[in-house]
Amino acid sequence: MAQLHHLGFPRIGNKRQLKFAQEKFWAGEITEDQLQATAAELRQSNWIEQQDFSLNLHTVGDFSLYDQVLDTSFLVGNIPTRAKQSGEDNRLGNYFRVARGRSQKSSCCSAVNHETGETQAGEMTKWFNTNYHYIVPEFTQQTTFSLNANDLLKQIEELQKINENIKPVIIGPVTYLWLGKEKDNSNKLELLPDLLEIYVELFALLAEKGIEWLQIDEPILVLEINNQWQNALQIAYQRLQQSNLKLLLTTYFGELKDNLQLACELPVAGLHLDAINARHEVEPAITYLSEDKVLSLGVINGCNIWKSDLNGILEWLTPIHHKLQQRLWIAPSSSLLHVPVDLQSEHKLDPEIKSWLAFATQKLQELSLLGTALNNGITSVIAPLEENRLALQNRRNSTRVSNPKVQSRVAAINASLGKRKQVFKQRAALQQSYLNLPNYPTTTIGSFPQTNDIRATRRAKRLGEINEVQYKNSMKESIKCCIDEQHQIGLDVLVHGEAERNDMVEYFGELLDGFAFTQFGWVQSYGSRCVKPPLLFGDVCRPRAMTVEWASYAQSLTEKQVKGMLTGPVTILNWSFVRDDQTLQTTCNQIALAIRDEVLDLEKAGINIIQIDEAALREKLPLHRSKWPEYLAWAIQAFRITANGVEDKTQIHTHMCYSEFNDIIEAIAAMDADVITIETSRSDMQLLDVFEAFNYPNAIGPGVYDIHSPNIPNIEQMLQLMKKAAQRIPAEQLWVNPDCGLKTRHWQEVIPALKNMVEAAKLLRIGG
Repeated sequence: MAQLHHLGFPRIGNKRQLKFAQEKFWAGEITEDQLQATAAELRQSNWIEQQDFSLNLHTVGDFSLYDQVLDTSFLVGNIPTRAKQSGEDNRLGNYFRVARGRSQKSSCCSAVNHETGETQAGEMTKWFNTNYHYIVPEFTQQTTFSLNANDLLKQIEELQKINENIKPVIIGPVTYLWLGKEKDNSNKLELLPDLLEIYVELFALLAEKGIEWLQIDEPILVLEINNQWQNALQIAYQRLQQSNLKLLLTTYFGELKDNLQLACELPVAGLHLDAINARHEVEPAITYLSEDKVLSLGVINGCNIWKSDLNGILEWLTPIHHKLQQRLWIAPSSSLLHVPVDLQSEHKLDPEIKSWLAFATQKLQELSLLGTALNNGITSVIAPLEENRLALQNRRNSTRVSNPKVQSRVAAINASLGKRKQVFKQRAALQQSYLNLPNYPTTTIGSFPQTNDIRATRRAKRLGEINEVQYKNSMKESIKCCIDEQHQIGLDVLVHGEAERNDMVEYFGELLDGFAFTQFGWVQSYGSRCVKPPLLFGDVCRPRAMTVEWASYAQSLTEKQVKGMLTGPVTILNWSFVRDDQTLQTTCNQIALAIRDEVLDLEKAGINIIQIDEAALREKLPLHRSKWPEYLAWAIQAFRITANGVEDKTQIHTHMCYSEFNDIIEAIAAMDADVITIETSRSDMQLLDVFEAFNYPNAIGPGVYDIHSPNIPNIEQMLQLMKKAAQRIPAEQLWVNPDCGLKTRHWQEVIPALKNMVEAAKLLRIGG
């Protein structure tokens, strides 16, 4: 009998209940007990719903109040000293201080003031090649570990009241160390022996709770790791095999390649492989695995939303099942954290497109159907298999997917589309004479706070409660207020504030052909930040101008330059649920041509600075470096197609989030953007170390204001960050700006922070 399980389930709730509870707690509107009660209700709801899917093991430990890596840091007692206040009694306060720099404000509804002061939040970066973020663990020469398993044990006890067949999930010790950052000259691998003793202690507690199987995630195995890290895995699992637990070693997001035999031979009871991205590794794995080990195969895509080809999976999987019998487990390829919760909530989605989709709940239904077919025979599920076949056939044959004009335009792409007329040095002189900006020019990344009034106006338009004229008048009033505030603050290059935009990708997707949209298709990006990725199902083109009216109106309100704000093709691609029936390069080129049209229309309208955000360029690098050149070649070319049709006096900006540039700096330079803005404040400008060895030719704005924290940086903090930047990059190439857009912040935070930023720039200009 094939065994069924999953690696993790979305934690936010089908209506983002966790997000709203988190934000109420941070605002001091609810207590810790109330926040924890909401969390417990969500876990209970997920577990009860999953009773219907014939799972042999029910997963626990996949829930988090912020992110699972931060949970692991607290599980093993690795808490930055700066964030520790009030000891164990204020554990949740310390937790949120690491996550966001601040915990809970004082509140009349709480008997205790949980506000424990501000601190620097932990660095945040992407979780492998997904759009999910985690707080980076910090290691120093003084790092020690201590077990605190209370939260995990509590969740286990909750689930045991519902189901006895439990599989906890934790991040493995070697991956945890790999994910972390050495804050001094320490060697994080030297911490492995001490860390392993914490895991041994944890395993003993789990055994006491009656746990048989433990899912231990080591996605480091899908990376190209050197002998030192491969040896670390061997050392770790030699030590951990002494436990009474059965360990399911879990990998996901890609191929194991040179690590496949190592993973198969580690002393664990089972191995999970991503059979979506590495199906060709399954047969070698069966050969390498000893006959007493389980092989779990991820046969349902955990990172995309298209229905699985169940008939095709069964055709491939049935012989494997005959060979392995009870040693075969099946599951999604990864945690379902990366897809929306439930398709059944989508009552307004186009029925045809809806028939092509599967969200987290539907993926477990697909898994259950596969299990039934394998264990009871295909004849037991003839009807749903035929329904699945017809849905896939309909998608392949739908005329809504293909647009011959778009395909012809992509076929005509040539190298000239990606070239500016002059090199940067010549362009920069022309732009400076035209724009007349001061040294250390100040700007923002694009968005300003999305107030309740702005959201209410967009909602009223969506519901038909106001007409188009009323909507535009309201948005223009918001734009005018934003321009006025920027004048008061003293910024040099302004933005219109993006009041009309729900999301930097969703907004453009709604105005381009080839995209569909959900009402409740939210996925967690980090903490309480949820996004609703568009569904990119067909060929992409731009029917009409998308941003020109708003940018032109904003420019009419000021004599200062207003940046046009666009999202780049690679980011739109990477932050959508992308079609899987053609190459990513082809889809990206379609988007690039559509956004190029918008760039040229902005220029014609008199917008002379245009920012094309490529926040997601680096995060989709293939996990194996051997595939980097191919990806970077077409990704950079797509950006250049988008950006480089303009005249040389038009200044092109781009922005990137959470990017370690050291290993792709030449590709970043090849983008040839006149100005690039990047996140650096949480790293204390350490991300700029690469510029000491690489002579970056163009202008750059290293972020000095961490917008993911409610903290308000002072003038001296920003000044010191820019001085560190000036040690690496010539002052004449530097801009001064926040890390990212200000959409999620409040005006009472933004105004003083930006005023401090402007004052810091003024001091820099006079050598302060």
